[in-house]
Amino acid sequence: MSVELNHTIIHSRDKRASAEFLADILGLRVGDEWGPFIPVETGNGVTLDFATGDPDKIVPQHYAFLVSEEEFDAGYEKIKQWGVRHFADPYMKRPDEINHNDGGRGVYFLDPSGHAMEMITRPYGSGS
Repeated sequence: MSVELNHTIIHSRDKRASAEFLADILGLRVGDEWGPFIPVETGNGVTLDFATGDPDKIVPQHYAFLVSEEEFDAGYEKIKQWGVRHFADPYMKRPDEINHNDGGRGVYFLDPSGHAMEMITRPYGSGS
């Protein structure tokens, strides 16, 4: 058996708000609450298990999602409509822009707990 990522826990200020936010942007489904977790499963079977944690102890992390051009369009439209802070770069120096790295498109945006989420249409290193 090859090694595959199965799930990861994302500590959040409000697990429901964070799970629903990301699921809505990416066009995914929020699963049924299980114990302290609210899962959001990605297309490759990896589950993001959102858990409410102490807001003072949440360390912002980065999560990147490879999406189709159509999924990018839909997600980016929601980001703009909802007024979500977003950037073309991980240093947050190019606000309200997207990037065109590797011949695709990408955008960084912050979730309700301050995690840096990213949508890309091409894997890094895959293109021009």
